[in-house]
Amino acid sequence: MHTRTDPRLQVVTGPMFAGKSEELLRRVRRAQIAGLAVEVISHALDDRRGAGQVSSHSGLSVPSRAVSTVEELSSYAREGDLDLVAIDEAQFFGADLVPAVDALVADGLTVVVAGLCVTFDGRPFEPLPSLMAIAEDVVKLTAVCTVCGADAAFHQRLAPDDAGDPNVPTREQVGGIESYQARCRRHFTGRRARG
Repeated sequence: MHTRTDPRLQVVTGPMFAGKSEELLRRVRRAQIAGLAVEVISHALDDRRGAGQVSSHSGLSVPSRAVSTVEELSSYAREGDLDLVAIDEAQFFGADLVPAVDALVADGLTVVVAGLCVTFDGRPFEPLPSLMAIAEDVVKLTAVCTVCGADAAFHQRLAPDDAGDPNVPTREQVGGIESYQARCRRHFTGRRARG
């Protein structure tokens, strides 16, 4: 049986290409080195690098349980004697993730959540803003603007002829550098495009 530290909600967020998954994996590795029992959970919708894998754009990866619903996530998180649950691509789980994560922390687990806090058109992307509000620890990362190299707090979808339908929400259109680019505020055109 592991000795749990004080349970906490930790949120790692930012735009695409900011290193969110890499930071989640760093925290998972540290917990494992410390001898903690860890479960990594990803959404089944994100199979860009293979099902059952959380991986960063830099090539780091760790096996994960791929689930489709918050109920499945909660069930797996309550199995065994876990100390830490790490959830990647949290935006795919929707608003129901907030009370589920809150319940896991109340049950004594530390939960690390990584995901997008902003949509491709610059709007707040739930559930991350709500999770940030109730977290003990929030890290908001930035990417590098593909136009000028400045800190990028946004990502925008490429032109429809370059990548999927721009009217499909980010939650349903999974993609990488072929579909999205990191942008600083000065070069972000998502808000202007929505009118």
